[in-house]
Amino acid sequence: MTNPCILCVAITGSLPTKENNPAVPITIEEQIESTHEAFEAGASIAHCHVRDDAGKPTADPERFGRLLEGLRQHCPGMIVQLSTGGRSGAGHERGGMLPLRPDMASLSVGSNNFPTRVYENAPDLVDWLAGEMRTYDVLPEIEAFDLSHIHQAVAMHADGRLPRKLYVQFVMGVKNATPVDRDIFDYYVKTMQRIAPDANWCAAGIGRHQLTVNEWAIAAGGHTRTGLEDNVRLDKDRLAPSNAALVARAAALCEKYERPVATWQQARDILGLAQPRQGAR
Repeated sequence: MTNPCILCVAITGSLPTKENNPAVPITIEEQIESTHEAFEAGASIAHCHVRDDAGKPTADPERFGRLLEGLRQHCPGMIVQLSTGGRSGAGHERGGMLPLRPDMASLSVGSNNFPTRVYENAPDLVDWLAGEMRTYDVLPEIEAFDLSHIHQAVAMHADGRLPRKLYVQFVMGVKNATPVDRDIFDYYVKTMQRIAPDANWCAAGIGRHQLTVNEWAIAAGGHTRTGLEDNVRLDKDRLAPSNAALVARAAALCEKYERPVATWQQARDILGLAQPRQGAR
């Protein structure tokens, strides 16, 4: 019995610049082109941020709308996941793109420290974002930066605040949050199997840990995320030439562990997502 692996590509993020790596796509046009290449390499989810004219992160719904339209046109069937992260805005501004009805959106259900700031996700804001996702039929991807976030996501699923199929991503390697540690990873997997056996999970490794976490997740039967948002390098000596190159590297790990890379149709089925909305092709 096969177990397809969903590959998510985090194309841009809020922090990487062209000074870090010229391949980082900043403009909407660059993001569409880079995502299309990654889609062809095997990614079935695109995790998206947008930037303003100065290249700074923004939650501008108009920019998200142009990106969403372009991805639906050029990557038909691909699952588009928009970020509600805290670096792009504050308060309800963080969910201003949800009325666009993307397939998915990221949702952090608790606060934690980042290297130089507190990533604040107050309970009332979390509940509001979750409510907007219910209103606009958007599937949340829970970004778990520590163990408490996994438990909180499961509790919100149980009480109906997250009514759709639960999808939790372990984010490992952010300084001051969950470290890249195999024992912790294994405990997270066991925790998901124990308290949310019907949920799907994936894992993302930040910076030099990306490939390590990709391999752990694929080998353990989960899904995984790659892309220039999390890591701009192939190794310590080489920059990644594209998002597609990082997706291809994850796809090679799927082959190593005899797991097929999920097609966009399979990914939608696994996550309980409808086929593309009319006008998406």
